[in-house]
Amino acid sequence: MLKIGHSRHLPEEATVSQPNAPLIGAGNTRRAARESLSGAASRKVERPAPLRQAVYEALLDLIVNRTLKPGQHLVEIELAEHLGVSRQPVREALQRLQTEGWVDLRPAQGAFVHTPTDEEADQLLSVRNVLETHSAKLAAEHATAEDVAELKALQREGVEALKQKDVERVVAANAALHARITRLSGNAVLAEMIATVDRRVRWYYAPLALTRGKDAWNEHAELIKAIADHDPEAAGRVMNRHTERTRTAYQAHIEGNESR
Repeated sequence: MLKIGHSRHLPEEATVSQPNAPLIGAGNTRRAARESLSGAASRKVERPAPLRQAVYEALLDLIVNRTLKPGQHLVEIELAEHLGVSRQPVREALQRLQTEGWVDLRPAQGAFVHTPTDEEADQLLSVRNVLETHSAKLAAEHATAEDVAELKALQREGVEALKQKDVERVVAANAALHARITRLSGNAVLAEMIATVDRRVRWYYAPLALTRGKDAWNEHAELIKAIADHDPEAAGRVMNRHTERTRTAYQAHIEGNESR
């Protein structure tokens, strides 16, 4: 059995904790999973939720932060025992995750974390580039001094997390910074479109959090300056370059894994 902490029981209405216990797989998959899950940090979902939603959110969080890695086997009974629930809400969560593209359900084999194709990643990160470039331009038009101070605080949080090599904090700070810029755009439709790709962007960004590291956060500082200067063209240019570099870094990451 694999352990990343203590299993938690989810009541019908619960404040949910991200799973921290035995999970997943057999044979080589178990050994690989043991290494990937050991020491994974616990993180709480800070709101009550129905059991079905709680199980879904807990599993999705594990996938997004790559505690459950692409291609990893998900054993229904073990997930149910880990969460302290019956198999039914786990089965429903896996089916929902499958319809959303996070999980692959294979006949006679079970459920596996989806492994994104190169084309999927490239298309999503390209769309992100277009959306967030426009978002940055609008943010530069609307940002107040207080907004800029908030962005700088998020920048400091990311840099500090990077110094400590805390991947989860780096990913969270990166997502928070980009989300704040999106809100500053003042465009609700644009914000909704960006939100639909946000979790998957975080999924792709997680393995790059440290390798992109200092360069990415220097680009964030440059972006914040353009927003503070109320320079839409500069903000759009910096965001375009920033998101494009993340896209090419992910491509290089995939190619590096394939060559091993």
